[in-house]
Amino acid sequence: MKTSGLNFRHLHYFWVVAKEGSVTRAAERLGLAVQTVSAQISLLEQSIGKALLAPQGRRLVLTEAGRLALGYADQIFLLGEQMQDALAATEDERTMRLAVGISDSLPKLISSRLLEAALRLPQRVKLVCFEDKFESLLGDLTLHKLDVVLTDRPAPSGTALRVFSHLLGESDIALFGSKELAKRYRPTFPNSLSGAPVLLPTRNNLIRGRIDHWFEARELRPDVVGEFDDNALLNTFGRSGLGLFPAPSALAADVEEQFGAVLIGQLDQVHEQFYAVSNERKIKHPAVEAILSAIHGRVFTQNRRK
Repeated sequence: MKTSGLNFRHLHYFWVVAKEGSVTRAAERLGLAVQTVSAQISLLEQSIGKALLAPQGRRLVLTEAGRLALGYADQIFLLGEQMQDALAATEDERTMRLAVGISDSLPKLISSRLLEAALRLPQRVKLVCFEDKFESLLGDLTLHKLDVVLTDRPAPSGTALRVFSHLLGESDIALFGSKELAKRYRPTFPNSLSGAPVLLPTRNNLIRGRIDHWFEARELRPDVVGEFDDNALLNTFGRSGLGLFPAPSALAADVEEQFGAVLIGQLDQVHEQFYAVSNERKIKHPAVEAILSAIHGRVFTQNRRK
């Protein structure tokens, strides 16, 4: 496992330690002794002439050289996984791999709806999904660890990143709640919202600012009983009846079926957009192309045309 003096087994041990943040946890994952893993990483550092890890308290952190090496290691082992997938597929049933980054601010119901078209292709598709912060996913996209990123915002302009944003559609936002809350707050909506318990995304979520502005413009002061960084967790608490919660109105039927929540009222002029971000201006991956062809401009815009 050596090429030009680089031992890929040693590199793999470093990669696992970097992901785990600890030699002990990495050794447990690899099924090896701690001393063995430490010794192999030391040999790797000696072979390249640079320290890759440095102690910081009880954890190990990456040095500048370590961060650079980790980026390449990510690509190497991702390619290895893709090679195994390709070799495992038969000539009659070749599997297409689609690595998707899903922004943690994107509603889970939306992401599943967006991916339906890819899964309906005649060719078998292996879907591999990663959820993370938008900025982290863009970094993985530029390193070609992802084929596409699904998100609620376009990539920022004026950066060195060579990525392209494709608008998939948009939906109005509405407030939903349990049937008990609906009886109390739906009849006189939106005036009933002053003092009403609501569950909202945290302020780093793009839609939160629009909702806050909507409340302020109508001089409504709801009781924010919970703020959530994770959209799925917000919906889970909404299902429990803790408070009213926002969701795309285009998914009203799905919200009622999955969370037992009914529509309380529309937030006029508050809408959410959905994007696919890729490395290429013209999409070449067949599965991503299928998503754009099936969805672009017609699935999530229906509510705003009424």
